[in-house]
Order: sequence, then structure tokens, then C-alpha cells
Amino acid sequence: MRFLRRGQAFRRLLLPLLVVTALGLHESARAAGSGVVRDRSLQISYEFGTPPVEGKDAPLPSFIEADRITGLNDVETVAEGNVSVRRADNVLTTDRLVYRQNDDEVEAIGNVELRQNEDVISGPHLRLKMADNIGFFEAPRYTIKRAPAGGASGPLTVGSGAAQRIDFEGKNHYRLSSATYSTCAPSDPAWFARASSIQLDYDTEVGDADDATLVFQDVPLLYSPWLTFSLNNKRKSGVLAPTIGTTSKSGFELSVPYYWNIASNMDATFTPRLMTKRGLALGSEFRYLDENYSGTLQADVLPDDRVAHRQRSSYSYNHSQNFGRGFTGSLDLNGVSDDTYFSDLSSRMTNIARNNLLRQGVFGYASTWWNASLMAQSYQTLQDPALPPMAIPYRRLPQLTLNANRADLPFDGHFGFRGEFVRFVHPNQIEGTRTILNPQFELPIQTAAFSLTPKLALHSTTYDLAGWNGKPGERLTRNVPLFSLDGSVVFERPLELAERSLTQTLEPRLYYLRVPTREQSRIPVFDSGLTDFNFAQIFSENRYSGDDRIGDANQLTAAVTSRLIDPETGAELLRGAIGQRFYFKDQLVTLPGETVRTTRTADFLAALSGEIAPRLTLDAGLQFNPHDDQVHRLSISGRYQPEPGKVLSAGYRYNRNQLTSLTSGDVRQIDIAGQWPLSINWSVVGRYNYSLEDHRVIESVGGLEYNADCWSSRVVLQRIATATGDSSTAFFIQLELNGFASVGSNPLDLLKRSIPGYGRSAQAAGAMP
Repeated sequence: MRFLRRGQAFRRLLLPLLVVTALGLHESARAAGSGVVRDRSLQISYEFGTPPVEGKDAPLPSFIEADRITGLNDVETVAEGNVSVRRADNVLTTDRLVYRQNDDEVEAIGNVELRQNEDVISGPHLRLKMADNIGFFEAPRYTIKRAPAGGASGPLTVGSGAAQRIDFEGKNHYRLSSATYSTCAPSDPAWFARASSIQLDYDTEVGDADDATLVFQDVPLLYSPWLTFSLNNKRKSGVLAPTIGTTSKSGFELSVPYYWNIASNMDATFTPRLMTKRGLALGSEFRYLDENYSGTLQADVLPDDRVAHRQRSSYSYNHSQNFGRGFTGSLDLNGVSDDTYFSDLSSRMTNIARNNLLRQGVFGYASTWWNASLMAQSYQTLQDPALPPMAIPYRRLPQLTLNANRADLPFDGHFGFRGEFVRFVHPNQIEGTRTILNPQFELPIQTAAFSLTPKLALHSTTYDLAGWNGKPGERLTRNVPLFSLDGSVVFERPLELAERSLTQTLEPRLYYLRVPTREQSRIPVFDSGLTDFNFAQIFSENRYSGDDRIGDANQLTAAVTSRLIDPETGAELLRGAIGQRFYFKDQLVTLPGETVRTTRTADFLAALSGEIAPRLTLDAGLQFNPHDDQVHRLSISGRYQPEPGKVLSAGYRYNRNQLTSLTSGDVRQIDIAGQWPLSINWSVVGRYNYSLEDHRVIESVGGLEYNADCWSSRVVLQRIATATGDSSTAFFIQLELNGFASVGSNPLDLLKRSIPGYGRSAQAAGAMP
């Protein structure tokens, strides 16, 4: 056996010496080159424990244990009975071993087990060139484990199964004949791929199989004449597992994606989608990523919709670019062929509710204290014929903005500037341009417990309006000064609550705002609206969004916040706040159709959020009108989540006199959702969102999950109410084979969106190899 190479003479002397030293041979052989080992105990040899290195190809020493060793020096060594061979991290055990030194080849017969690092292969017969890892194994059972290639972080790649024969084709390369492959435990795999030939390449982490059948619980599921799969859940070209599902509007659906791994930073997916009611569609997605740019292009086409009797299509393109030296750019383009595309062909509620599809391009520059951008923006507005007409947003062709901020002025002063030039275009409304100059100056005074920030600003706006409806064009100018004073104090004290040391804060805040009245009724409304009334808005400078209305103000906002803080970690456990705005003058500036405020106080706001008990969180908000003693808005939701895979949530939402695409009048909804295990493997998932005002289900989701050691399954049913009064139903069924493939329609995005806190259970998360 070639243990070390130091020259022919030294090798002849070393072989018997190493065998004697390593095996503890106490009785010399009677014939040259042969002998009997009477003591099988393996002795430590410090002299030969580390081989001399003559180059990177120098072989490592081997150590043999056996009941009997015979052979001819430098030619062949035969070991019999409880044979064990160790070389570095490789261990071979067998009943009989023949080692041919000239070829560095071992042949093992009977109860053969080969351990290479964490790999274990066993069978009746092995021939292997140990240094080159070339040979074969007859009728083996195998378990092969590998860390990700290239030193990358990630879980081990685990594959196991049986074969008629394994051919070793070099380090990390295996060819299996009449074999099975699975990521399950090798003793009793729940699923496996059976193929006439399987090639495993752990350098590229890719597996290829010919004449392959996917078997689950002894039931054949899929057949493919050629199958390719990732050995570490990494990208590779090939046909992906099919997606199967059903919806009420499209019927039974079958999708068979093909994934093309174009390059390390570029890929594409082509997905034929068969819908029994509507026909055959083709979806595609192209992605690219570089150090300075990235993007995604999606396109879907249904050449002949058998229900709508027309061609239907959609596209979406997103691109972002860093040109260097502070210059950036982006594109966001979206479009569909018709107004009911999403409501007919999509099962996602976020798509069904989409009314305006953005089309926008931006080119910008950013410096250390200022930035500028040039944007063109328009929308495709979807007008469902079964619904009231949608308002078409103005297009911005173009919009130029300039922003500057300097916080390094004397006395800690802060200067800011916002400038804008935008041209508004509309097919059937007045058009024009708007120019804004908005300088502002702050002088904050701040200590550890106290802050006071006075602010002065000027909002100067010029409109150049085109002629419309027989009226000539005109130029309008508006200059509105602004003054605000924002002050707050922070008090804190230690607090013992439920035998826990905490810190409680009390943070009163006063915000005074003075904005004089300016006539604005002649200014068209390009992009303004009344903002939502909440804690953020009562401390803002303008009650309107956009810039076409600057609300007049002489008002004071008073609020107080209290927090419970863990003094050791600084984590906020619970927060409560109350606040109200007080007016010193009547409202004069309005939007068209807006009801004028005549009271001296605004609605009362209250909020509470945080952890009210271990693993139990609460989020509540209240808007109360003290003049009519009515609640205008109330939302309360709670979540109990003791561990991953266990979560229950419930909520109630009330909005008075709110109009939405799905409701009219008041909004009163309950929302219950959860994920909870029924046993060690089974979990139930669901959501129930019901409108008490309209007596209808907004969305309902229900399903079951099964998580095993190497596979999981989900069955989910979803029902969504549409804006036209009908509903869309979708059925998802998925079989996920850990580390190999996923078969069926994937409901994970739906469950994550519908169930707050949804996630894989601890048992399922730990099952991944």
C-alpha cells in the first residue's frame, strides 16, 4: 500500500514498518511480505501521524486494521476479517479488502461501508482508486451531505437513496444507475425520485435524472424523460414543478414553468398557463441584477379568451439605475389590455382592487446637501363598466423638483428648500403648469429633556393655466407665509409592574401653527385632497395633501404620550397617546365639495399599542367627536403569538361615512385570522373578513397544513368579494418536497398577506436539511 512516497528504497522499507507500527504487530512475519496480525488494537504513531509533504498531489498515509493481513510488498495487500481502513477523514470497513499499490486501488467485498467526511455509502462490493475517487459501488445505499459550494453559508445539501450501481467519477461527482434520490431520512423516505440514471455534481450543485418518476407515499405523481434539479435550492435551468389550481372565473388551471438561468445575474421564467374556461396563456418574467442597475420585466398574454372573446395581455417593467457621480434613474411601467383584466384573471385581492396603473420615469441627481429630479408620470385608469366611472389622475409631463437641506448653520440653525415645476395634462380637465418655491428656516433648542423648535417658511406658488371651456388662460400667484412652534418635555420614572422593573415616560407636546388666509378658490385642483385625520396629521403644516390648497390655520395641538420601556434593553413595550387640536379662527380655505369646519375643537384622538401581556400585543385607535358625541373612527386589533407557527389575531374596524370600492356609507368590519397546530404535524390556517354594514364577506381563507420531516402540504380555499358585487373563488393545493421541488399552486403569498404573523412552524422550519 502506498502510504508515503520518498523513493523506491525507502518505500520498500517503510511499508512493513508502518504496518507494524500502526497496527501494533508483536509477532514478525515468517515470510517476507506476509504476516499475521494477532493484536488488532490501533496504536498512535507520532512519527507517521503527519505525512511529509512533497507537493499538493502527495498522497496521505493509510492505516489498516484486520484479523489477518497477507500480501506482497509494493504489489498487493489482502486484509480479511473486520477490516478497517482509514485515510484522513475517509473510513472503509468490510469483510475482505484487496489493495493494489501500483494503482492505489482498493477492492472491498462483503458488508462494505465507505464514510467520506459526512457521506455514508454501503453495499456488497466496492472498487475505488482512493486518491482520485474513481471507481464503482455495487447495489449501494447512500447518504451524501455537502456544504454549499465556494464556502458560501447555508444549510447542508442532503441526498439519500439506493442504486443498482454508483460510479465515482472524481471528487464530488457521482453517476447512479437504476437509482432513487430523496432528501428524507434514508430508512423510510416519504417521497423519492426514481430514475434509470442520476448524475450528482456537487461542484455545481446540480442533479440530472433520466427517465424519472416522482413518487410520493408510494404513489407516482409525475413522470419526465429528463429531470434536472438543484442540490442546494440554487438556481438552474430546467422545467419547474407544475402548478395546479382552480378558480371560479377561470376554471381548472395548470401551469408548467420553464426556468432559464441565463447567467449569475440574469434569469428568465416562461410559464404556459392552461385555463379550462378561458384557454391557454403564456406568462414570462425576465430579471437582471448588476452592481449599478437591476430590473424585472413581466408579460402575460392570453391570445383568445373563450369567455371574453378577445385577446388579453398585461405587462410590468421596473428598472433602477445608478449612473455614478450622484446620478440615478428608474422606470416603472405597467399596463393591461382591458379594464377588467385583473378582476377576471387574477386571484390576488391587491390586483383586483387596482384602478390606476402607474407609468413613470425618473432621472435624478443627489449631492451631500441637495438633490434634483426630473420625472414624467401618467396612469392607465381601469374603468369597469359595472362600476361608477373612476376619476382620471392628472399626468405630470414633466415634473422637475429641487430640494436642499443644511443643518450646519450658526446656532444650530436648519435651512430647507423645496422647489417644483410641473406641467399637468388631462384629457378632459383644465391644464396648466405650477411653480413652487418653498424656503424654510428652523432654530431648534434642545436639551436631554426639553425641546423647542420655532420655524418660519414661505410657500410661493405660480400657476399658468391654459384656456378651457371657452375661458382664456390666466396666471395666478399665491404667497403664503407660515410660522410654527413645536415644544415637548420628557419626564421619566422607575416603575415596578408585575415584579418587573420598567421605566415609564410622560411626554407632553404642544404644537402651534399660524398660516394666514389666502384666496385660493380660483386655483384648480391638480393633485390635492383632504388628508386622513390622525396623530401624524395634527402635527403637520397643511391639512391637505398636494400643493393646490394651503390650509389657513391659527391653531394649537396638545398631546401627551406615555411609554413603558425596558431599562436594560431600551425596548419599548407599550405606548399610549391622547391628543386634540384647538382652533382660534374659522376655516375659510376649502376644497370643492368640502364641508367647512365651524367648531373650535377638532376630534379627540387616542391610541394604545404594544405588549399588554406575554406574547399578546394590542393596537387600538379612536377618533371621537365631542360635539355630536359620536365615534367617527375606531380600530382595535390583538395578536397572540407564543411561538412561530402559532398565531391568533382578531380586529374590529369602524369608519363613519367612508366610501370605498367595496362598501358604501359606514364601514364596520371584523377580521379574524390565525394559524394554529392541531397536532405535531397538522395545522389549520384561516381568515374571515366580514362587513357588518353590507352583510357580506369581504375575504375568507381556510385551509390545512401538514408539516413532516422532509415534506409539507397545504390545501387552501379563498373567496374574495369584488367591487361589482360578485365574488371570485380560488383553490390552492401544494406539495412541497424539501430541498427538491414544489408541486401544485403556491398559497404562501396569500397566507402571509392574509394572516398577520404567519410563518413556518418551528417543527417545519427545523425539518429543512
